[in-house]
Amino acid sequence: MDAEADSTQPELGKENVSQAEEHPLLRPGSMVMMTLTPGDYESQYWPKLEEAINHLLTMAPGQGIPISYEQMYSCVYKCVCKQFSERLYSDLMQYMSKYLEGKNEEFQAWEKEDGRQFLEKYYSVWNQYQQALAGIVPIFNYMNRYYVESKLKTNLHTELKKLFRKHILEKHLAHLFSVLEESSNTPFIIPPALMCNTIQSLHSINPEYATLKPELFSRFIPNVLPHTSVTELDRYIEETQNMQIEMRKLDGFNSCDDKRIQNIHPFICDHFYLLDVLLAQ
Repeated sequence: MDAEADSTQPELGKENVSQAEEHPLLRPGSMVMMTLTPGDYESQYWPKLEEAINHLLTMAPGQGIPISYEQMYSCVYKCVCKQFSERLYSDLMQYMSKYLEGKNEEFQAWEKEDGRQFLEKYYSVWNQYQQALAGIVPIFNYMNRYYVESKLKTNLHTELKKLFRKHILEKHLAHLFSVLEESSNTPFIIPPALMCNTIQSLHSINPEYATLKPELFSRFIPNVLPHTSVTELDRYIEETQNMQIEMRKLDGFNSCDDKRIQNIHPFICDHFYLLDVLLAQ
């Protein structure tokens, strides 16, 4: 493995010696002879990776990434080859946890805002976190393969999503559900696309959330509710009839044959006409 590490390093001639001295991570020499002490890790390797992680977590969507993936991957490769996998994984998880704890404090303030603003900020944070993971996971791919998957029997992307769930969702899930349910009962207070994106993000982080609010999730996620059985048809018919009764109590909705219904969208009339026909059979 050490021999392989050497082959990944660029060959530096005399003209590059000064550059190598300025950047110890790129210094020439064989990986076989190279030693990596805790001091080297703390002063040379982890600071470079920490800076790259911070860039990925804070950059705006679509912004260029001012880091070298090749150099960052090389840092991780050397750390893993020199038995620093456990330390590297621990430092990464601690750094990500600290970042999310800071975001949690922001969420506590955002809960005082109106529902739409809260959902917009939640989805913005989650979208930015996803974007960051798309860069962080490839950088730490070698550690993921030879430590996280091999020894911990999991994968880095899953563990980083769990951190988001632990530090953000588990502390604000009740408020999220409250806003989503209130909004679903009053259509168009919150844009449908935002509602859909929020529900889908929750489901992607933890599908078990759908069991807590199945009716809410079923509006945006297929196959959440159990399949309908024949024994439930009578109940659905009764629910439909009650819905028709309530709708007809609304002003201007006495009958589709009534001239006052002209302002109602024709789709609604057609929908209820078909229901009447089916229920009469």
